[in-house]
Amino acid sequence: MISTAYLRVYVTGDVSNAEPYDEASDGDRVVRSDGRFLWDESLREDAFVAEWNGVSYLCPRNTRLRMVEGVLAFSGTYPKIPLVGEKERESLKRELAGLRSTDRKSHILASPWHVPLRWFGAFSPSERDIYDRPSGLGIRYRTGLGEAVDRVGWAVRVLEGAGFPPPVVDQVRDLERWLAEFPAGSMLELDYASVADHFADADLTFDESAEDVRESLEALERGDGDASRVAYGKVAGRWASRQALTFAN
Repeated sequence: MISTAYLRVYVTGDVSNAEPYDEASDGDRVVRSDGRFLWDESLREDAFVAEWNGVSYLCPRNTRLRMVEGVLAFSGTYPKIPLVGEKERESLKRELAGLRSTDRKSHILASPWHVPLRWFGAFSPSERDIYDRPSGLGIRYRTGLGEAVDRVGWAVRVLEGAGFPPPVVDQVRDLERWLAEFPAGSMLELDYASVADHFADADLTFDESAEDVRESLEALERGDGDASRVAYGKVAGRWASRQALTFAN
């Protein structure tokens, strides 16, 4: 199974009416779809449920929506890979338009094998939480969405001011746009999830990726390129081997 990290937006709502996601229940999981697509999540219309700072939140999984978005995004990024034919692509586009017409949107971003470094820019180092998972320790960050949008916006301005090329800045700006689609009172969570299985518990305990990213940006803002490179090198080195698996699979 592909190890995956998640960035999730939780909104306030009536948790009592939500069907909580049960990771242990795999009776309705889809392992293969029409011989080509692998999917290891339940297709139920359920939600992640969390309590944070005394408030209950839910994160709808909208699994089919995310599946269709992912297939179309992949085929658009790699048009020479014949994952889907043109007729099927058009059919998926119509399906996606129909799903979005019901005001559904993806509350979850997923990343195979690693955590994208730009995700850490949404969080303060103090928001790191080490928690127990069935297979060992895990790491997650949680913060208010308003704070996250402000931090990512600041990162965009710092990178632009330092003269980074548009492809680098645009990835962070896209994250800012996605976050801004949700209500300000929402909660943002970064969860290493099963990606944590590839690190020793001791390494996770000393993992300060959000702090390294912030130090790099702060140094960049004050014009200290050497300090910025040192801080960025620490976090990039920590994730290099995991990120490499993304391109090896």
